[in-house]
This record gives sequence, C-alpha cells and structure tokens, in this order.
Amino acid sequence: MSSIDSDAQLIQKIANGDHEAGGILYRRFAWPFLGMAKNRLGDMGLAEDAVQETFASVWRSAPTYRPERASGAAWLYAIARNRITDTARRIGKHQAGETPSAHSSGTGSDPSHSNGHGPEEAAEAAWLAATVHDAVAKLPERERAVIELAYWGGLSHSEIADHLDIPLGTVKTRGRSGLIRLGALLEGVL
Repeated sequence: MSSIDSDAQLIQKIANGDHEAGGILYRRFAWPFLGMAKNRLGDMGLAEDAVQETFASVWRSAPTYRPERASGAAWLYAIARNRITDTARRIGKHQAGETPSAHSSGTGSDPSHSNGHGPEEAAEAAWLAATVHDAVAKLPERERAVIELAYWGGLSHSEIADHLDIPLGTVKTRGRSGLIRLGALLEGVL
C-alpha cells in the first residue's frame, strides 16, 4: 500500500480490514483532530480520548462510507466533530456544578479561578466559545472543514489543501466565504 492513497481509498481499505490503511489515516488526521478537540474540550486528556473514539468510529463505520456523497476528509471530519461534541455533552452532564478549573490546566489552587480569571470571566469565556462553536456548526460542510482545520487544527492553507485533497485556491475561497458567513452569523451576538 502506498501512503499516497487518497483518504477515500484508505477508508475503503479499512472497510476491508486493512490495519495499515488505518495507521496511515491516523498519521494524517490525528494532529488536526487533536487540535480541534483540545480547543473545544479545553483538556488534553479529554481531547486524546475524543480522538481515539473518532478513530474507533472510523474503523466501525468505514463500510458505510460512500465516496459519491462526501470526500474522505469531509467524512472523517464529520465523525471527529461528532465524537468531540459527544464528549463535550458527556462531560457537561457528568460535571454539572464543577468549576471550569476542575478540568483545565489552570495554575491556581483556588477552585473558583481558572487560568487566573474569576468565575464571571470563566463563564463569559465559556459562553463565547460555545457561541462560536454553534455558529461554526451552522456553516456548510465544505467551509466548516476549512475553518476548523485552520483555526482549531492550526494548519496552514497548504496543509489544509493536502488534507482535504483540494486546490490551494479552493481552500482560500472556502475559508474566506466561511469567515464572511461566520461573521454574519455572529453579528449582533459578539
């Protein structure tokens, strides 16, 4: 197997039980998914768990992948986004009443403070993050994938083009139109 197989080809090979294909996809997507998860969940341990759940879901769901419906990367990002959202919901339910510092890397020992901010600032930051995440979730899939890779995955335009297997100009166009749409969604909210 060649590491230059497309994402769609690798997913189809995973559907046939090819473990090497799974390893290649993991090497391609683990870091961007981890960046997305860390940004959303705020905790590296939870982010790592969400990424592992993502790849377990990919392995289980590979037989259902249809390349005519979505690119391999778009399908993978949808699974990652769903696992990250599931993790966020799960910890939200199980940690009701806990302070933000209980699962963040805040340095203070006072549980009423997170990263040097008081409860009001922490609540506002959490509200802002949730508002932006909700707005990003409303973007069309093609624009959303580019925005998530750039801002949460920390990838350059060239890296995004490689990951999504699309031209660099398309990445820039989708990113620009996604940011314009995102600005309209957040207008008056922020």
